[in-house]
Order: sequence, then structure tokens, then C-alpha cells
Amino acid sequence: MSDANEPVESGGSAGETPEAPAAGPAGAEDGRRVRVVLVDDHRMFRTGVQAEIGQTERTGVEVVGEAADVDQAVTVITATRPEVVLLDVHLPGGGGVEVLRRCAPLMADAERPVRFLALSVSDAAEDVIGVIRGGARGYVTKTITGADLVDSVFRVQDGDAVFSPRLAGFVLDAFASTDAPPVDEDMDRLTQREREVLRLIARGYAYKEIAKQLFISVKTVESHVSAVLRKLQLSNRHELTRWATARRLV
Repeated sequence: MSDANEPVESGGSAGETPEAPAAGPAGAEDGRRVRVVLVDDHRMFRTGVQAEIGQTERTGVEVVGEAADVDQAVTVITATRPEVVLLDVHLPGGGGVEVLRRCAPLMADAERPVRFLALSVSDAAEDVIGVIRGGARGYVTKTITGADLVDSVFRVQDGDAVFSPRLAGFVLDAFASTDAPPVDEDMDRLTQREREVLRLIARGYAYKEIAKQLFISVKTVESHVSAVLRKLQLSNRHELTRWATARRLV
């Protein structure tokens, strides 16, 4: 369900869904405001995040723009200069790391820095480490609650580093080591989406569950699994699970 529309700039108006649960005290109660851009290639997910955190009078978060791929993201971020960008890791056009690379001058601006918080379905160590090395201030998964996401956005605006609990260990381990991670040629053959499917298959998810998790069709999941098996020269999902477990991808 990728969204190939032009980048969207929104006014971040409040109050369209007043029955939504309160997002916590981090925003409007103390009068603070933070301008945010949402970058994710799934329109439904962006709409859900907007509904959850974008009621400015309640949360203090003003969503000033959206984007569905790398080029759109760079355009919208440059035009709106938000305080915080919620950035998906896997995007058409080069992924979240490419957005960070192209927005490096905005992150380095001493007076008006643009800060990035990764918000992704993936909890893989290489994804976490990749965007943190690229300059993101934190990484949370899409299981986060609306209240915690609002709090995380304000903390990142303040310059704090924010991580979902188990992900912080990946970063500490990576930066504590002076050795570069070994190159895995087999993994390098897989696309980012194929890696996502691989991990979910290895964790025991059914095709239908994977489709729901990644906002794709069951048929697309089947195609990705077939491609992974072919590239890794494996015969079935049991061999795939063993392969993933041996590399600590589960």
C-alpha cells in the first residue's frame, strides 16, 4: 500500500477526533509545541499517527508535513524545517539512512537543528545501528503507545537520545566495539523488505500475520519468501528459521 503521491504539508489543526485517548502530559499542558514531519511509505500508518498524536491542542504536536519516499522526505523536511522528523527505516529511494545523509546539513544547524526519531516495525540490530550512525537521535518501534510517542518526540526535541528498551543494548554494544561488523554476503543479497519478511517468518509468524504487520498482501509475502529461499539456496521455512537463528536475526 505504498503511497506515491506528492509530499503533503499539513497545518496540524487540532480536534478532529476528540474521543481519542489522551496522549500524556508532555505537550499541551505546559504550553510547549513541537513541529513534526511524518515519513513513512504507508498512508494508513501516517494517518493513524496523525490521528493519535497530531491534535495540537491536546498533545502539543503539530504535524506540518508528510512524505512517502526519500525524495519527498527531503523536499518536505527542507521546506518546513520541523524540530523533529518521525522516520521509517525502510523507504523507497534508499531508506531512512539516505534521508539522514541528505539532511545532514539540517541536523548540523546550530540554531535550528532538525532532529530525527526512527519509528519502524523493524527491531533488527543492523537497522537500529544504521540510522543511529546516520545521525538519528533515537529509535522506537511501531508498538509504542501514543502517549509514549509524544513523550519521545519532546525528548528528542530537547536533544535527548530515546530508544525502546531492548534496542538501547544494540547501540551500546555497537559503539562499545572498535571492530567493524563482519560483512554477510548472504544477507547483502536480500532487499530490506525481504529481510523484514525473513525475520518475521523465523519468529513463527503466519503469512497472513506478516501481511498485516507490513501492510502488504499475502501474495506479496509469498513472493518475498520465495525470493529469500532462492537467494539463500534454502528449501523451506524450517531451514530458513535455522539460518536466521544461527545469525541471531530472530
